[in-house]
Amino acid sequence: MRVIFIKDVKGKGKKGDVKNVSDGYARNYLLKNNLAEEATPGNLKALEAKKKKDAALEQKEKDDALDLKEKLANLTVELKAKSGDGGRLFGSITSKQIAEVLNKNYGHKIDKRKIELEQPIRALGYTNVPVKLHPEVTGTIKVHVVEQ
Repeated sequence: MRVIFIKDVKGKGKKGDVKNVSDGYARNYLLKNNLAEEATPGNLKALEAKKKKDAALEQKEKDDALDLKEKLANLTVELKAKSGDGGRLFGSITSKQIAEVLNKNYGHKIDKRKIELEQPIRALGYTNVPVKLHPEVTGTIKVHVVEQ
């Protein structure tokens, strides 16, 4: 019997897969537990429509990420911090602080975990910080740390 998997089934198939399984396995386990549905022509058309919709949504998310990348490239985030001799900061600038300033001053909601700051910023001046906007799109923010 051909079935469309609704959920991932270990060893058999992933969500959205269309596979042949034995009739008994399909009727007694997959269909009863709502793990799969029978692969009728109507269900197959619905699956294709869902895949097209998901692909369009994924493309829209990628386009939005590219637009945001362009906006961030022209942006300089300015943060104030206390510093000592030689431009060394008392404390450091973290990705959380950068995300808060981006949201508050510029209206860009970016999760602090998306800001890929390897080490906190501990010196005055300009720093380019990479931001993971989408699995395929990485932008850059210019952060300017000035003395308070």
